[in-house]
Order: sequence, then C-alpha cells, then structure tokens
Amino acid sequence: MTPSAHDTIVAPATASGGALAVIRLSGDEALAVCDRIFRGRRPLAQAQPYTLHYGRIVDTSDEPESGSSEQDVERTTSADIRPQQRERIIDDVVVSVFRTPHSYTGEDVVEISCHGSSYIVSEVLRLSLRAGARMARPGEFTERAFLAGRMDLSQAEAVADLIASSSQTAHALASAQMRGGYSDALKALREELVHLMSLLELELDFSEEDVEFADRSELRLTMQRLDTEIQRLRDSFSLGNALKRGVAVALVGAPNVGKSTLLNRLLGEERAMVSEIAGTTRDAIEETVDIDGVLFRFIDTAGLRRTNDRLEQMGIERTRAAIARAQILIHMHDAEALGSASVREEEVQVPPGGAQHTIEVVNKMDRCPDLTLPVGAIGLSAREGKGMEALRKALRKAVDTERLYQGDTVVSSARHYEALASAHLSLSRALEGLDQHLSTDLLSEELRSVLYYLGTITGEITTDEILGNIFSKFCIGK
Repeated sequence: MTPSAHDTIVAPATASGGALAVIRLSGDEALAVCDRIFRGRRPLAQAQPYTLHYGRIVDTSDEPESGSSEQDVERTTSADIRPQQRERIIDDVVVSVFRTPHSYTGEDVVEISCHGSSYIVSEVLRLSLRAGARMARPGEFTERAFLAGRMDLSQAEAVADLIASSSQTAHALASAQMRGGYSDALKALREELVHLMSLLELELDFSEEDVEFADRSELRLTMQRLDTEIQRLRDSFSLGNALKRGVAVALVGAPNVGKSTLLNRLLGEERAMVSEIAGTTRDAIEETVDIDGVLFRFIDTAGLRRTNDRLEQMGIERTRAAIARAQILIHMHDAEALGSASVREEEVQVPPGGAQHTIEVVNKMDRCPDLTLPVGAIGLSAREGKGMEALRKALRKAVDTERLYQGDTVVSSARHYEALASAHLSLSRALEGLDQHLSTDLLSEELRSVLYYLGTITGEITTDEILGNIFSKFCIGK
C-alpha cells in the first residue's frame, strides 16, 4: 500500500466526447471536496448513501468584484471579513453519493454527472484538485477496491477485461470471472490444500512419536484430484485466450485461389488487394469479424507454392508462422483446377500447425456448378457471396463455447495460466515424493508451493510488483 493510499482521488470515469460525462471521487474527504465546489439544496456531508442530488458546480474566487476600490478591499480585510466571493457556474450536475464501506472502492465515493464538454470536464477536475483531491493513477479505483476486500485480484483483472470486451463471448467470460465463479473454484482448491497441510503439520508436531495423521493412500487420491482440476483449468486457457483476443483463423491455399476475395467478403469491405496475378499477397493481413457473438481474427496469407521470388518466399514463411499460431485453418481449393495434378501437388504442401480445426473450402463454384465436392468440403463463390452462410456456421461450430455458457470456469489470463502451470509442477513433485517416501517436511513444502501459486491468482499472496503490473494497464478512472 502506498503512503498516499488514503488520499482523495479524482478522475473521469467515462470516455471523452459523449453527451454526458461522469467524474468520480473516492477517499476519506470525497464528500468534503465535492462540497467545496458543489451547490445543492443541502451539503453532501448530510446526504444519505445511495442518493442523487441536483445542483451546480461553481468556481469560487476570493477576488473582489469588478468596480471595488482598493480602499474598499482594505476596509473589508481590516474588519476581518473575507472579500465578497464570486461564484462562476460551470455546469448543472447530478451528484451520486456512496458511503463507506458499501461502495465500489469501499471508501466514500462521489460521482458527478455533468455535460460531456471537454472544457466542463477539465474545469470540474481542476476545481476538484484545488479543493483537495489528487488525480488518480491508472486502475487506482479498482486497486482500492481490491485492497479493501471488495473483490479479489482475479475479479479486479476481470474489470479491465469487461471494459475491453468486444464480443458477446468475451463479455460473458469477463462477467463470469468478475462475479467470482473463478474465485470460488480456486477457493475450493486452496481449502483442500490447507486441510492436507494441516494434517502434515500435525505429523511434524508429533515427529518424535512417528505417527501419520494423513493416510498416504487418501493423500495421494486427494492430490491427484486436485491436480486433475488444476490441469482442467490450465487446459481451458487455449479457449479462454482465443475468446478474449479473437479466434485466430488462417486462410491458406495455393496462389490466386481467392483468399483475399474471401477475406473481403467476410469483412464486407475491400480490405485486401485482389488481382488475377498469382502471388499478389506478399504479407499476412489480419482483420477481426464478429460471427454470432464470437470474435474471429482472420489472417489472409501468401499463397503456398514453389517460387524463386525472394519477397514471395518471405511471405510464404510468414504464412507458415500464421498456420502455427492459428486455432482454425480455412484450406481453400480452386474449383476449376481441383482435378489438376499440379495444383493438387502444390496444395498438399500446406504444413501442419497447431490448429485445432481445419475447414476445407472449394471456391469459385460459380464457374463449376456441377462439380462434386470432396466429403466434408464447403462449396462457395467468394466473388458472388454464395455459400458464405455455410462457412460462417462451420466457423462458429468449430469454437466450443458451451462450457462457458454452462458455467464452467475458463481461464483467459496468461498470468493465471503460468501460476496454474507452476502449481501443477509443484503438485507433480509432491506426488513423486510420495512414491519416494519423501519426508513429511519436504512434502509439506511442495504443497505450500502449490498454495502459494494459487494464492497469487486471487491475491491472497501478492507483491507491489504484481499489483503495479496489473493495475498500470487499467484506464484512468477505473
């Protein structure tokens, strides 16, 4: 916790450019700071929590009104009476009041709803700073919520993911994590580990009597069950990361098969350059499309063929790299040349990658309407838009989101994945130790490591470095 952790902070809570803006204050003096610049029916210090108050934000100056002489000012001052204050109205506003501990940050919070003019927002911020607040750091509101115990660290991270979500599934993923479903799963794991460790600690306390409070066969079964759950969470990362960032789909095939035309059709705009000249696409073009609530990242790649052109060879190498990182491959064939041995020889050079699904597509079916398609292939005409709905359905079917909507815990953070991987390694060492009759103190140490790594996810165990790295990525005002 920083020395300024109890300061009253202020920041815009909404993006600039809208009709309305919200400016948030949080801290012990939030109500007092706002009272210095707000004029309503009564002071906010007297307000009940969860109430709205209409009034005005004013700029109060200690300068005398124009027309007053220096002698008037001197006489007023000598009489120990403050100079007449001027109040310049900045805006009509509505102020929301939330009191500790039942607020987002766990502190007193005031939210000022004003018009969205950049001048008005900057003036309200300037006056708040002059009244005793300071500008919030990125993520400081959510950091205070975490430190106050209003949410754990995984829930705090989900706040940023929710703000950044750009599809229905990314939103559902962040919402489930923010509501604590992920936290509940980790809490159950930690409770079982604590129980195991308590039994082992008892053995250490009675080491001279050579007793076993933890039956080793039951201990093994429990540890194996925990490891299975940890691996299940870890394995869900490939899905969670794809849903969060967009499912990578590589468009691959021979040159001039229609990959760029298909990308343009999916995007609904002329994004990729289309030409009858083979090898036009020299570099990978990446664009995103939302299909039925799932964000897909389509990568238009250079055509795969043998070539002596150095630039085209570089494009083909990037194609292979795109295939390696794609979750889905759309392998395109030319309907006109599907039976050509030369074309078939080139197309089989598509290298295997890490893709979980491959969708075979036969393009230019408008030129060969009577062609018999290979089993499982989708026929389409990217130029005319025919068969696109079948392709969209195949893409959506290739992404299993049922487990997400059925309430299963899905990991989407690389930080969480690394912690789970480390927990798995420590638990594996503990299981190996059982086979080797590892001493109780060393076995307990391995389980303590598992507990540590799981604790770093939810924040039971954390450092200033971890907190700084997480909350620095938030927007200011959240």
